[in-house]
Amino acid sequence: MSTERASPRFSELDAWGSADILQALWEGQLAAVAAIGPALPAIAAAAEAAEAVLRRGGRLLYVGAGTSARIGVQDGAELPPTFDWPEERLGFAVAGGEGALVTAVEGAEDRTEDAALWVERAEIRPEDVVIGLSASGTTPFTLAALRGARARGAVTVGIANNPDTPVLRESAHPILVATGPEAVAGSTRLKAGTAQKIVLNLLSTLIMIRLGRVYRGRMVAMRATNTKLRRRGVTMVAQIAGCEAEAAAEALAAAEGDIPRAVLLALGLPRAEADRLLAGSGGNLRAALAAAGPA
Repeated sequence: MSTERASPRFSELDAWGSADILQALWEGQLAAVAAIGPALPAIAAAAEAAEAVLRRGGRLLYVGAGTSARIGVQDGAELPPTFDWPEERLGFAVAGGEGALVTAVEGAEDRTEDAALWVERAEIRPEDVVIGLSASGTTPFTLAALRGARARGAVTVGIANNPDTPVLRESAHPILVATGPEAVAGSTRLKAGTAQKIVLNLLSTLIMIRLGRVYRGRMVAMRATNTKLRRRGVTMVAQIAGCEAEAAAEALAAAEGDIPRAVLLALGLPRAEADRLLAGSGGNLRAALAAAGPA
């Protein structure tokens, strides 16, 4: 596996000066970003497949071990506040349990029986999307979870950094990001980890955009849970509805913090009509505005 191979270029790495070491590490990060380009069509296909089943009430579920698990949890945990994704439609399978997120659990990634038990207890179904991450592409825990989920009809997405590996072969939507050898051989928290995080950034954001949780480049589904976000919400309503900040703030308060509803109220629609339009569009503000017709 290329991610495990020691590169001759770095054979004297520990004898280099700090500036040279950082230059090499930085170049590796740039290479990780560049490696994602060829995977964009696969990411798009995975997002479109995910959109289709998530519209039927499915869940987004992340699976991984070690660094890959932590990256998956970071991505998923940000979806509720950013896009108002329901917590009950979000889940994680972490090799070694939640404690492994902060303290390594030796041998956890080899416990295929734990993965099989998770698939059963989570009651994976065809409406679910299961995203498995593994730099090597061979992690037994992740592979077992993907196999079990696919057997139950779920949409499976496998993200790996080595080509032609089981995690890719066993996934309906394989995403290969071939990052190659690390500056510190086998330390996949470097290039491979960066690439995995970016892939998840792209994948989950595209899914949320396709589900109508973004309008005109704005996170209109966000949860305004602090002063900064409440100010942002007022600004979004004012910009989209074309009204003053004071009117936007009043509309947002009347809408109980729901930005799409506040936009419709600021445009002069009655609350009942705004709710009807949003219900009919599945919360998609663009579709609701189109259905409302010219202001």
